[in-house]
Amino acid sequence: MEENNEKTAKEASKRTVTMKGRPMTLAGEEIKVGMPAPDFKVVDNDMLPMKFSRTYGGKVAVVISVPSLDTPVCDLETRRFNKEAEALGPDVGVLVVSMDLPFAQKRWCGAAGVKAVRTFSDYQKADFGKSWGVLIKDLRLLARAVYIVDKDGLVKYAQLVPEVAQEPNYDEVLTALKALV
Repeated sequence: MEENNEKTAKEASKRTVTMKGRPMTLAGEEIKVGMPAPDFKVVDNDMLPMKFSRTYGGKVAVVISVPSLDTPVCDLETRRFNKEAEALGPDVGVLVVSMDLPFAQKRWCGAAGVKAVRTFSDYQKADFGKSWGVLIKDLRLLARAVYIVDKDGLVKYAQLVPEVAQEPNYDEVLTALKALV
């Protein structure tokens, strides 16, 4: 009986999102408002390493997680945040992290004219995906999520989009961001 209770509790603690209605399990712990933003290492479009704390420490950062820039929803989302980022100024950094290879990200940014948002790849070790709890285990892709981190490195806003094929609530993100800057 105890074994069944443990199994049920373990299953209940599984974090999931859906992809076109199909449940997908997430690796890592949930990031909540008030937590210190976990540090992570990813690769930029020129294959250079980027450490979050070193690059975005002391700035307000909008951290966006997407499955792949080469999909319609991720394309729309990243273009929308690029447009919004153009008006934010130098004290706010907007970054999009995906599992896309850096070469594909660079090509996509050039074709889309995206310059105000920086894209980073988590393809090597899934460090971001694991530390921010957005790695979809079965697919080794990132779930769709948006976080805002303040200048002190604290998470001030967190939105994990429950259905990966849907866009985030932009108005909610922008309202939270405007309250910080």
